[in-house]
Amino acid sequence: MATGRRAWGDVNCSGLHYQTPPRRTGLPRAVLRWLQSLDLSFFPRRFGRDFANGVLVAEIFSWYFPGDLRLGAFQNGTSLRTKLCNWARLQQFFLKRKLNPVQELINGTMHCKPGAAEILVQDIYSMLTNRRIKNIQDEEVDFTDSYYQDQLPMVARSTASKAIKNNIKLTEEMIEPSIKKNRQKVNAIINMHMQQRLLEREENPKRFNIKPSLGERAVRHPSRHASVEIIINSQREKLSSMSYLGLPEIRRKTSVHFKEIQVKQADRSSLSVDEAQNDCNNFEKFIFTLTKRILRGNLLV
Repeated sequence: MATGRRAWGDVNCSGLHYQTPPRRTGLPRAVLRWLQSLDLSFFPRRFGRDFANGVLVAEIFSWYFPGDLRLGAFQNGTSLRTKLCNWARLQQFFLKRKLNPVQELINGTMHCKPGAAEILVQDIYSMLTNRRIKNIQDEEVDFTDSYYQDQLPMVARSTASKAIKNNIKLTEEMIEPSIKKNRQKVNAIINMHMQQRLLEREENPKRFNIKPSLGERAVRHPSRHASVEIIINSQREKLSSMSYLGLPEIRRKTSVHFKEIQVKQADRSSLSVDEAQNDCNNFEKFIFTLTKRILRGNLLV
């Protein structure tokens, strides 16, 4: 019997098959075992929802500081007023005990930002147990949905308006009534979205029908002077490799002496391409003949 719901990994109406991985908590096993050992009133299933009001956070700290927190003063609700009251009591406790949790993690957890509650729990775990979690603490905290958008195909990614709705919660606007600050948040999200779109256009120019510019279509020819220098440098490398062929055998003889020969070279700037080629060929023949005579011992003193 059809229930109207589609199972994970099912085939959509377009015939494409999307394999959805199983839901995970995003916490290391050591942190999960630590949470289970605390004997909380209920074990969190959805961390973003269960830690938003701060009740579970108060229960965790009450195990280490039993006389500083009264759990009866915390209300287990989902309204914004309840969340603000609970977190205000926790802030007073943090000041009393000189604890410094990251304020961005607290705000992200209260507003149900994706991944904020998991990172806050790991921060509390490191604070209370003096143990370090490398894979989270060494990374930059990002509460936007940019990572999720990168995993989607290009046609399924959010538009600019959808990106604003996903990254700015209604509770954030209720806490911060300033239009200027909310406008700055919106502009930051739009700029991030536009940068992502520009990157997509650069990676797939054919999809967006982007034609090459005049500078990209222009053919660039090397200058005459540069071509002469390229030929001379290539011939010089060949000659240097040929002139050192017989030197290891000669260096073994300590009584070998050589004559120094002065060779006049013409100005390279006045040479044309053909003249430079002919001079290089003649110089190559001269070096080859000189090397053969040295090996035969004709120039030995």
